[in-house]
Amino acid sequence: MTAAGFLARFHEKAEHNQYWYSPKTIEAITQEVLDGDATRCAFLSTPSVFYSLPPDSKARQNSAVFDLDPVFGEDKEVEYVQYDFNKPEAIPASLHGTFDMVVIDPPFITRDVWEKYAAATKLLLKENGRILLTTIGENAKMLAELMPGVKPRVFKPAIPNLIYQYSLYTNYDSERLAEPNPEIPEDDEI
Repeated sequence: MTAAGFLARFHEKAEHNQYWYSPKTIEAITQEVLDGDATRCAFLSTPSVFYSLPPDSKARQNSAVFDLDPVFGEDKEVEYVQYDFNKPEAIPASLHGTFDMVVIDPPFITRDVWEKYAAATKLLLKENGRILLTTIGENAKMLAELMPGVKPRVFKPAIPNLIYQYSLYTNYDSERLAEPNPEIPEDDEI
């Protein structure tokens, strides 16, 4: 499925506070996952990126989508984990330390929510694993505390139905993410 295919099939749900990235942003993040050396990725509240990976790619076949919305578990060929971010301790122990990369976009931007996503990330990620996440720029200092090594990047995600601008953070360097997103007007760049 392509980014456009995902957006046509799955509509944002207010009850889950879902706001999808634009097709170009989905493609950029998807390519970041594919170009990295990760063999298994956990997609925490980022179904748009997971479902936009080529179905025959190792990144898609070996990865898992973690989301509260059960619609993402309907495809039996997908490793789906029903994920309530309030209960990171409920993540099955068999998944602990099995992911090279975690991609995160929580439904809320507060510290208490990020503390729970950070706990889930620590459970899931292998040593020296990669983290890619999106949230507001004002969360940079907090994220540095919760996930040491995570830094904001130049590339900013476009999220058409969200009223404020998010930033993208990683714990690794990336040439792609060192460039501005052409979808974001220069006035919005920080």
